[in-house]
Amino acid sequence: MKYFNWKKIIPHAIAIAIFLVISLIYCRPALEGKVLSQHDIIGWKGAVQNSVEHQQKYGHYPLWNTGLFSGMPNYQISIPGKSTLIDFTKYLSLGLPEPINYFFLACICFYILSQALGLNVYISIAGSLAFAYGTYIPNIIAAGHITKMLAVAYMPAMLAGLILLYTQRYWLGLLATALFATLEIGVNHPQITYYFFIVALIMTLSYVVCWVRQRAFKHMLIALLLALLGGAIGVGNYALTFLTTSEYTQYTIRGGKSIERTGDNTLQKVNTKGLDKEYAFSWSYGKAEIVTSMMPNAFGKSSMEHFDENASVVNKLVEKGIPENNAIQLATSLPTYWGGQDSTSGPFYFGVITVLLAVVGFVLTKSHHRWWILAGIIICWAMSWGRYSEGFNSFLLDHLPYYNKFRAPNMIIILPQLLFSIMAVLGLQELMRVQKNGQIKQYIKPVLYAIGGLLGILTLMYVFMDYSSPIDKEISSYFTKLANNDNAFGRDVVNALITDRKKMFGNDLLRSIGFAILLLGLLYTFMRQWLKPIALIVILLVINTADLLWVDSKYLNEENYQEKEEYISENFTLTAADELILKDKDPHYRVYNISPDRFSESRTSYFHRSIGGYHAAKLRVYQDIIENQFSKNPPNTAVLDMLDTKYFLISDPQTKQVQVQQNPNAMGACWLVKNIIWVDGPVAEMNALDSIQPRINAIVDKQFTTQVPQQLTWDTTAFITLKHYNNDTIQYTFNANAPQFAVFSEVYYPKGWNAYIDGKPASYVKVNYVLRGMYIPAGKHDIEFRFEPVFYKIGGRISFISSILLWLVIVITLMLEAIKRKRKV
Repeated sequence: MKYFNWKKIIPHAIAIAIFLVISLIYCRPALEGKVLSQHDIIGWKGAVQNSVEHQQKYGHYPLWNTGLFSGMPNYQISIPGKSTLIDFTKYLSLGLPEPINYFFLACICFYILSQALGLNVYISIAGSLAFAYGTYIPNIIAAGHITKMLAVAYMPAMLAGLILLYTQRYWLGLLATALFATLEIGVNHPQITYYFFIVALIMTLSYVVCWVRQRAFKHMLIALLLALLGGAIGVGNYALTFLTTSEYTQYTIRGGKSIERTGDNTLQKVNTKGLDKEYAFSWSYGKAEIVTSMMPNAFGKSSMEHFDENASVVNKLVEKGIPENNAIQLATSLPTYWGGQDSTSGPFYFGVITVLLAVVGFVLTKSHHRWWILAGIIICWAMSWGRYSEGFNSFLLDHLPYYNKFRAPNMIIILPQLLFSIMAVLGLQELMRVQKNGQIKQYIKPVLYAIGGLLGILTLMYVFMDYSSPIDKEISSYFTKLANNDNAFGRDVVNALITDRKKMFGNDLLRSIGFAILLLGLLYTFMRQWLKPIALIVILLVINTADLLWVDSKYLNEENYQEKEEYISENFTLTAADELILKDKDPHYRVYNISPDRFSESRTSYFHRSIGGYHAAKLRVYQDIIENQFSKNPPNTAVLDMLDTKYFLISDPQTKQVQVQQNPNAMGACWLVKNIIWVDGPVAEMNALDSIQPRINAIVDKQFTTQVPQQLTWDTTAFITLKHYNNDTIQYTFNANAPQFAVFSEVYYPKGWNAYIDGKPASYVKVNYVLRGMYIPAGKHDIEFRFEPVFYKIGGRISFISSILLWLVIVITLMLEAIKRKRKV
C-alpha cells in the first residue's frame, strides 16, 4: 500500500460522494422504506412467481414456465446458469436500494468514461450528472424497465474500455471491455445493446481512419484483436442466455410469421422473418421532436398530461356555447402531447446547458471525436424516426442483421443523450485549454454563430410549423359528433389546440434563449478572467443538474412511490376468487382472466397457470391463436377447452368484484382421439380450428405424415392419464389394446422438449396448431416429456469458461498495474 498515492484518490472520492448525495436526495422516499410502483416490474414478478415456487419446491429454477400463455420457455424471464462471477452490479452501486442504485451506477459508469478520455475530475462530474439525469432515465425507471436501465448505465463504461484499448492502455482496456461487455450484454436487453454496438462501431471506424493515416498498423491490429477478445469474453459470459434466446427468437413473434389476415378477413400464408413493419415502427419519434433534447415541454410533455382551464381550447368551447365548467372538463380530457409517438411517458430532455455545451464542443474540439459523435447523433436520430423516415428505416429493417427483431425505434434516443453528454464535457475541457493558452478570443465568433444558428433554426420552426398532430383527426371527429355532426366545430377545436401547442413551443423557445444568454454571459466573464475555471465548471454543473432534476421531478417523484405493504396488497394479495380456485389440487388446470388486458397482465400468472400473461416475446403459434381464435366475439370455446381452461375470472362491471366461473368442458392434461384430420399448411390448420371437436379429432399438418399412420383403430378401453407434472418434466400412464393417438394440453415447442416411451426416445408432432400429439403403440407404457434444450447445456459450459477467463484478466491486470506503480516509485 506504500506505493499508492492517496492524494490522487481524493478528487475521485469527492465525485463518488456527490453522485451518492444527489441520488439520495432525488430518491429520498426509497430511504423511508417505500418502493416504486412500476408496471413492468409488477408484470415481471407475476411472470417469475411460477419459477420461484418451483425453486422452493425442487431446489432449482426451471427452464420452462407454466404460469403464462399456457407455457413458454423461461429464457427471457428468469434463467439459471453456472458462473464464478460475483454480483458486480451490486458492488458498483454500493448495494444501494432501488432506484438510488440506478442513478448512482449511471454516474459511475460515465465517470469511468470521462477518466478514460483524460478529462478534468470536476468536468467529469458535471458530465456524469448530465447523462444520469437526462429525463429518459427517470422515465424508464418509473415504468420499471430495469434491464433497459442497466443496459443504458453500462454503455459509457464499455465505451471507456474500448477507448483505453485504442489509446494503447491494453491490459486496463481489456479488463474494462471484458467486464463491462459482460455486464452490458448480461443484463439481457438486446435492443439497447444492439444500438450501443452501432455507435461503438462508428467510433471504432473513426479510430481506424486515424491509425491508417498515422500508419499505426501494429497498434491497430493489437487494439482491434483485444477489443474482439474483450467482446468475446462478454458474449461468452452471456452465452447461456444468448444461445437459448437466439434459438427461441425464431419461434416467437419477433421471428416472423407464417399466417396473417388480409383486408377481407381471410387468412393467407406468408413467410416473414421478423416483426411486421407497422409493429416494428410503433413508437417512432417525430422528426421535429428532437428539439425536446433542449426544449422539454415543446411537444406537450407526456401523454398523461392534459390541458387546464387556461388553455385556448377552453375559450373556443365557451365561444361555441358550451358552459365553462363543461368546457374545462372537456379540455382536461385532451392530451397536451402532440408529437409523432404512439404515446410517451415524457420528453427525451438532455438539458439545455448540455446541448449548448455540446455545440461549443463541436466548435472548439479538433480531434476525431467530434466527427464520430456527430455521425452517431445523426444516424441515431434518423433511426429513431422509424416510419417518419420510412425509406431509410425500411432499408435497415430489410438489410441490417437482426434489426427487424426490435420495435419502438424511439428507444435509440438514449444514444444521443450519451453522445451529447460526451461532447459537452469534451467542449468544456477544450474551453479550459484554449483559455489557458490564451486562444479563447479567436473562438468567440464561431461559438456565437453556432449557438445563434441553433436558436435561429428553432425560431424558424416556431414560425413555420403547422403544429398539427396525428391525433387531430380523432379529436376533430369526436367534437364533430358532439356538435351534431358540425364539421366546423371539430375544426375550431383543433385550431384552438394548435394555438395552445404554438404557445407551448414558444414558451420553451424563450426558455432556451434565456439559458443561452446565461451561458454566453458566463463564458464572457470566463474569457475576461472574472471567473476561475473551477468556478465556471461548478456553476454550470449546478445549473444543469438543477434544471434536469426539476424536469425529472415531473416524471419520477414521490407520487411514484408507495409503502411496501400497500404495494404487495394492491398487486399480489389473494382474492376470494383466487382462494376458491386454489382449493382445486389438480396439478394441471389453467385459468383465463376475462379482462381487457388479459394478454398484457401477469397478476393471474402469479397465482395460477394462466391462458394469458405479460411478455414481449410470446411464442408465434400462441400469438396466432390469440389473434385468430381468442379475438373472436365470443372466443372459440373449443380452443379454450383443449387448453384445459377450467376456470374463468370475470369482473362484475357494477361491483368490480371478480367472480369465478368453472368450465365443465375443460379437457384435462391429455386425451385420446378417434380421428386425425390432415391439413396442408398453417392456414388450413388454423381454419380447421374454427370447427374443431377436440375430443374426437386432432388436426395435424401433412408435414408430419411420416411420424403418424394415416388410419387409427379406436380402442374404447384405452386410456391415458397424467402421472406427474412439473415445469420441466411431465409423465403419463397409457394402456391400450391397439395403437392410439394422444393429444397433450401442452404448448408445442420442438427446441428442447424431448419425448420418451418407456425411457426410449420417441417422436411427437404439432397438433391443433398449438399443442403436442403422439402416436403410441399398443400396450401399457410410461410416457415422459423432458425439457432438455441442447443450447442450455452448451451455453452453460461456455459461460462458465468465460467467467474464468474474465477473472484471469482481472487478476493479471491488477498485478501489472501494481508492478507499474512500484516501478514509478
